[in-house]
Amino acid sequence: MSFTAQPSPPARPNRCQLFGPGSRPAIFEKMAASAADVINLDLEDAVAPLDKPKARANIVEAINDIDWGAKTLSVRINGLDTGYWYRDVVEVLENCGERIDLIMIPKAGNAKDIYAVDAVVSAIEAAKGRQKKIGFEVIIETSAGLAYVEEIAASSPRMQAMSLGAADYAASMGMATTGIGGTQANYYMLEDVRPDSNDDGADRAIHWSDPWHMPTVAIVAACRTHGLLPVDGPFGDFSDDDGFRAQARRAATLGMVGKWAIHPKQVALANEVFTPSDEMVAQARRILDAMEKAQAEGAGAVTLDGKLIDIASIRQAKVIVGQSELFAGS
Repeated sequence: MSFTAQPSPPARPNRCQLFGPGSRPAIFEKMAASAADVINLDLEDAVAPLDKPKARANIVEAINDIDWGAKTLSVRINGLDTGYWYRDVVEVLENCGERIDLIMIPKAGNAKDIYAVDAVVSAIEAAKGRQKKIGFEVIIETSAGLAYVEEIAASSPRMQAMSLGAADYAASMGMATTGIGGTQANYYMLEDVRPDSNDDGADRAIHWSDPWHMPTVAIVAACRTHGLLPVDGPFGDFSDDDGFRAQARRAATLGMVGKWAIHPKQVALANEVFTPSDEMVAQARRILDAMEKAQAEGAGAVTLDGKLIDIASIRQAKVIVGQSELFAGS
């Protein structure tokens, strides 16, 4: 391990972030009653320009009046390249109570973007005497955001989480796709044709690749280095449960802690994938018990079920057990 210890991320559930536009207040109560860990009230892309002032007022009223329980409550503001974002921050924070937890900053391109929002938030907190400090979460959805992902992660003590916004990321990168997440039809490799084969290659196997692998790994690395929660973004086809599960499992395998839901039916799917199964937890506890016994006997490694386990195995097992205990208390 490095001499510089990596800070721990916030100890709160973040398996599913459920989004709802501020222009549709009729759904807010249902969002509050959902099984999502995080609620994101949206002022950005899901709200038409003429509806944004009313959407702000709707969100302020909802934050003040609705019982959100133990959920983390976040408001996604408009991008810093628009004329809306500062009014989003000012009107929400000056008029709502202490219940709001986070501001989500879209299309973060560098640390200066975060500083700009931080300056406004800090001034409002000082002027209004707000007792609870607002946290930040950001979306990496541009080429600049990916290029500066680590400086964004380290940009402010308010930073808590970072998500991948696949659709805008694809547009910024000039990718030839219109899908939001998932496998892309033209992103594949063909099985090699062996020189000694009599096969003409007409039936070569297709190997589907993951177009989101690189930004996912970059986000996870930046988040783990600086104590943030890495979160997978939206999966656009909410009629494809298996596709959602597949992308969520891939994200979980790479180290992400949760995923967005842009439709209520995706909440249960995200919670299913990002909650360790009873079998996983039981196996993790067996690993911890076996290693505890080995260490008591002076051994640094031991065999369990025909597999070598060592100190690294303890770290992996502790992650799973810790997640299980965190979710059990949520």
